[in-house]
Amino acid sequence: MSAAAQFHYRFPLRASGHRPGAHPGTSVGAGDAFASHGRLFDHPDPRRLDLRASVRAARSEWLVRLHLQRSAVPVQAVVDVSASMRFGTRRTKLQVAADFVDALGYSAFRAGDPLGMLAFDRGEREDLFMPARSGRGVGNVYASMLRECVGDGDDAGGATIAGLQRAASRLAGRQALVFLVSDFHWPLAGMPLVLDLLVHACVVPIVVWDSAETTPPAGGPLLAVRDAESAAQRTLWLRHSVRERWREAVSRRRAELAQALTARGIRPFYVQNVFDPEAMSRYFLEAGA
Repeated sequence: MSAAAQFHYRFPLRASGHRPGAHPGTSVGAGDAFASHGRLFDHPDPRRLDLRASVRAARSEWLVRLHLQRSAVPVQAVVDVSASMRFGTRRTKLQVAADFVDALGYSAFRAGDPLGMLAFDRGEREDLFMPARSGRGVGNVYASMLRECVGDGDDAGGATIAGLQRAASRLAGRQALVFLVSDFHWPLAGMPLVLDLLVHACVVPIVVWDSAETTPPAGGPLLAVRDAESAAQRTLWLRHSVRERWREAVSRRRAELAQALTARGIRPFYVQNVFDPEAMSRYFLEAGA
């Protein structure tokens, strides 16, 4: 994927920040969305004088038109860097996640939004925390950090949701566009608490899967497998019934994710093997239709 890959996203709410940007905002300033009238004495800008409104004013005073300016929105990438994200056939899921963060950085730069990054495995990864900042190469820097990061040496087990909760607590109560990038191979029981912490944000789950996870191999009756999180090994006899249960498990996981997210009005975006920026743009276009 090109380093200059870009997609177009939308923030579904009015941004409350004062920094000018590309999204509809709530701050009065230079914009084209009419908000109300104000006294010329309070807002001394004769260019926005409204003669008709001034004539109709009950107190016979000069009125100017006030508009809402378009504002910037903080964008945050919350990335799963646990052991299962290091699995992949041609490229690891973490490398695909890095491609997404690279494209997100360039897209945020074009939209005038600052981009920050948080990461988690069993706990929050302080070494990968980056505060929101603006710049053309910010996404490339964050992506390089993800591609070069290593495990903490003790990230086995199914405690990833606890790490996500700690990372999400940094964003609690803040308005932001949050991209949650993970394979979601952890219990979803803790997801409501995470979404409660991010209740003021717009959350976009990016589900990164590899084709080797979703489709059983075509040839060979025996398959040696290893759990990416716990490192447990076993051998499977790939009977027809096992292949069917494999496919059913993938469908069931999709349904569980949909059930956990759609109750909050959130729709996941699936990435398999490679990130497609055009598909990401269509995701936001369909969400706003």
